[in-house]
Amino acid sequence: MRVSTELQGKREVILFAYRTNDVDELNVWIETNRTISLYVSSSSKGVRFNLPSLTFGTHLCFTWSSSTGLTAAWMNGQRTIYQRYRKGHTIRPGGTVLLGQDPESFLGDFGAEQSFVGEITDVNLWDEVLTANEIKGLYSHSTVKVPNVINWVTAEFVKYGIVVEIQDDFSFNTQMSFNEYDKQT
Repeated sequence: MRVSTELQGKREVILFAYRTNDVDELNVWIETNRTISLYVSSSSKGVRFNLPSLTFGTHLCFTWSSSTGLTAAWMNGQRTIYQRYRKGHTIRPGGTVLLGQDPESFLGDFGAEQSFVGEITDVNLWDEVLTANEIKGLYSHSTVKVPNVINWVTAEFVKYGIVVEIQDDFSFNTQMSFNEYDKQT
């Protein structure tokens, strides 16, 4: 995904949530201490990465292998050190993806204090770990391995709250702009 936000040190913010009826299966958070965390089937035990602040169009990629537990964050084509996390775990199917909002229950109980403010584009998901060259190619727009789980180009979106879909000559694809959660919607 590519992310832009001006929120700096104010609160925790969710970028990506995949939730089934019972549990948050896969979440990506910007924590209050500005680390970026990946949570797999957990709301308390995540793997944390100390990354620089997100700037305009920051490219983020997370890799996680169930078979080895090896997990890394990639920012603008550069990888963090590997950490071991949730070896042998599997992600359950049948859930829903939400961008910029954390569901406390399946598709409900959203909180303004955790909502994302900024822009998100190019959200893709594969069911395999991409190679370093594939991730660097995604970052530089030079090569794209077609996503087989979530494909930003072909995905259909349902917008809630104050979300604007932007077609911009500068961007390669559609962007979603997230503003403060509208308590009246």
